[in-house]
Amino acid sequence: MQKNDLSAVHDFLLCKTPQAWVDVAIREIPTLLIDHANCEKKAASTAMNLMYRYVDKPDLLEKMSQLAREELLHFEQVVAIMRKRGIAYTHLGPARYASGLRDHIRASEPAKLVDVMIIGAFVEARSCERFAAVAPHLDAELQKFYVSLLRSESRHFADYLALAQQYTDEDINPRIEFFAELEAQLIASDDNLFRFHSGNPASNYSAH
Repeated sequence: MQKNDLSAVHDFLLCKTPQAWVDVAIREIPTLLIDHANCEKKAASTAMNLMYRYVDKPDLLEKMSQLAREELLHFEQVVAIMRKRGIAYTHLGPARYASGLRDHIRASEPAKLVDVMIIGAFVEARSCERFAAVAPHLDAELQKFYVSLLRSESRHFADYLALAQQYTDEDINPRIEFFAELEAQLIASDDNLFRFHSGNPASNYSAH
């Protein structure tokens, strides 16, 4: 995937991944891979939950079914890499990232669905941006794998954003701007825990 293919992702996000996060990521490969596996599993679960909740929306069902299958395939690929490298799949507590975004989801429909879709777009966009940011610093196997994920993550981001607009008559730009600011704060501010979607590593960060 060419660098300019990520322009929509970079335009959507208000900040880049801090270099300090990249520096920690290449030192904490086991934690990076374990949490990456968790992220793929959670993404598939989110898509499945949306399929159960919104059975009356055919386009959503189609997109989420495809997304769930792809995320589970990615999960299997990450676990296979971990097994090959002798990395045990141990429990890791979650980052603050997802809960920090979801705490602001509105309660009533269709506003709730709009917010969930917009958050999904940010999660996928940030994943795509991080794969691209860390890939050049990884060994050949991991670099090839992470670059291979860019196209699907970018497509998932676009699908979530399109669905957010499709199922409401409201202008979604104010909500995009709201979550963009929040997402950037979570990424740029100091974080005591290192995870795939964690913020700027604090001096006393923990990887466990």
